Amino acid sequence: MTLITEDIKAKAEIFYGAEICGEKAKELLAEMKLPNGLLPVDSIDECGYVRESGFFWFKRQMKKEFKFKSTGKLISYAREVSGYAETNKIKKLSGVKSKELSLWISVHEINVHDPPNGKITFKASAGLTKTFSVSAFEISDGELGEEVKDLDEQDVEEEDLEQEVKAEELKHEVQVNEVKA
Repeated sequence: MTLITEDIKAKAEIFYGAEICGEKAKELLAEMKLPNGLLPVDSIDECGYVRESGFFWFKRQMKKEFKFKSTGKLISYAREVSGYAETNKIKKLSGVKSKELSLWISVHEINVHDPPNGKITFKASAGLTKTFSVSAFEISDGELGEEVKDLDEQDVEEEDLEQEVKAEELKHEVQVNEVKA
């Protein structure tokens, strides 16, 4: 999670309330030539945008999991999502994870190819990339996906604990395999 300082807030356009924040989030995605379904814009309580740097944030009450119909990918959105938006790109993204092979992988950059070839690439900090058709993230109003799940505090704590256990199991498995090799 990124710390939104008073200095950042002083330079930002800030909005409160689900309706206006949803509209402003849609406007930002359109202005940056990013697919309108890239980030769920419902139930955002606070949003801000610093035009001079491109820094933005969206805050909601609860973490959200979303499964895109077109890719079958399960994506987790933290209560706070932030990053730096520019034309065709979001950099230094925080608060977005994709489930790959039973592990949650943080997505740190999103890039719509330029010149346009209809592709969008997601990058993780470990150098992993995944490319899809841009159309997979274009949705009509009201169309969400197969599953949208708001997670309350207990769900978040249980999920975090489950991820810690999985990470420890994977770490142990890697150590065992290194010893065998």
